[in-house]
Amino acid sequence: MDFVAIDFETANYERDSACSIGWAVVRNDAVVSNGVRLIRPPYRHFEYRFTELHGLTWEDVATAPTFGDLWPELHELLEGQMLAAHNAPFDMGVLGALLDRYRLRSPKSSYFCTCVLARRAWPELPNHKLGTVARHLGIPLNHHQAESDAVACARIAIAANVALAAVGPPVKTTSVARRRGRK
Repeated sequence: MDFVAIDFETANYERDSACSIGWAVVRNDAVVSNGVRLIRPPYRHFEYRFTELHGLTWEDVATAPTFGDLWPELHELLEGQMLAAHNAPFDMGVLGALLDRYRLRSPKSSYFCTCVLARRAWPELPNHKLGTVARHLGIPLNHHQAESDAVACARIAIAANVALAAVGPPVKTTSVARRRGRK
């Protein structure tokens, strides 16, 4: 299975307030590369609760590029790829809000949610939060650090694909453009 797992961290409750993006590239069911970029949100306001989770403040991202500045690099990474995210409605909502804010075109990509896969693969777990599933599978996780979350998401997808192989098609996908309400 080939895909790119992504994870956004945000500065506050606004979907376009991304302050970090992490990714993990998977080829033939193995993570072959991963990375992270800081993002300067369009406003300085960081909710204290969010900073407590990911540790980032305005001072950390004040000189980072905006999402619009990063888009050429990220577009190259995401275009034509199957994307994965744990709790995909959140991460795809952030991506959509950023694309809208900077008036950028959606990548020609589809995505799937590893939280949904985890519910199917391991229904006995008390919940299917990223930390719970990662712990169950023995996947190292520095939670709310975008790169670590993306790598854990990728490894969960790989494990779920193996666990669900006998059940049938493990992945239901949605177009990124359709998620944004465009065809």
